[in-house]
Amino acid sequence: MQRRRAVSRKQNRRVHALITLIFCIAVFILVCAGCFLLVKTDGTITNKPNQSQGDSSSAAPDGADSTTDGDSQQEQPTMTEEEQRIADATATASANCTKDAPQVVDPALWDERGKALMEQLAADEFYQSEGLKYSAKDGCPYMIAVNRAASTVTVLALDDEGNYTKPYMAMVCSGGADTPLGFFATPVNYDWRLLAGPSYGQYATRIWDSYLFHTVPYYSQHKDDIEYDQFNQLGTQASLGCIRLLVCDVKWIYDNCPIGTRVVIYDNADDPGPMGKPGTIYTDPTDESKRGWDPTDPDSANPWDAAFRSGTAIRSEAAWNEWNDAQNDGRWNGSINPTDLQGWSTDSSVEGTRG
Repeated sequence: MQRRRAVSRKQNRRVHALITLIFCIAVFILVCAGCFLLVKTDGTITNKPNQSQGDSSSAAPDGADSTTDGDSQQEQPTMTEEEQRIADATATASANCTKDAPQVVDPALWDERGKALMEQLAADEFYQSEGLKYSAKDGCPYMIAVNRAASTVTVLALDDEGNYTKPYMAMVCSGGADTPLGFFATPVNYDWRLLAGPSYGQYATRIWDSYLFHTVPYYSQHKDDIEYDQFNQLGTQASLGCIRLLVCDVKWIYDNCPIGTRVVIYDNADDPGPMGKPGTIYTDPTDESKRGWDPTDPDSANPWDAAFRSGTAIRSEAAWNEWNDAQNDGRWNGSINPTDLQGWSTDSSVEGTRG
């Protein structure tokens, strides 16, 4: 009798253990199933919206997966046509900007604004006394407008009426308090030019008297010895009166604006120009391998990525087409200054800056 009771108790314990095991397995399966519903296939936790709160955007359409890739299912606001044009132009102009971002005007307004600028300057008594003309001049496809106060150069092409009012490209620059206002015509240009300091500039084009378009100054006549502290001031008033530009921009003037090209220099701190103001590139003073170079110099020895060769200019479609064609056919390569390197860049903390 006692033996039968012992056997019965042993069997009951086994049954209880089996029931407990089955219960634990069932709980485990339920927990796993719940986690599976909450965990996305990419391993992130999805907090499903409470559809009872009336958020109709949270409900997935018939036949669609109710989970997302982590992005909100709410529709993003649609850009207006104007906003899209500005965004597209800004994206292109921002490609090389590592310091200051560009300020781009709606491209649909460029022509209208270019015409308004030239009409405004021509109506100004000062520029009337300067003899300002913006009608076509034989042999000169462009006119150059320099906004001294906003550190912007705008190149103007001929419009359908034969006047220089059509914005072609805008370049960031640095002038100075002594930069002269007025109306001029370029008399001469140079591949290298001795500047104050002494210092040196590449691809210089004289505007008038001792004032020129030229690169940021170099300590010596070597392309790897630029005044890099001054380079980082491009886009501000920093010169002794000349107009400093990126190498690719001042070389474009050297290659494409014949002697006799008209130049008007004016002030408007509130409006940089018809196309806006381009951004700038930063040169790290501690990077001795690259700091002595203008990133946009087309010399094959330039250690900067070749993508920087196009600079930061805001370009019209025609200007971009010209740029791309020139890279393919090499039309501007013949004017690249010979590679004559110093092999090291001058330490500005010792020499100071000039030009």
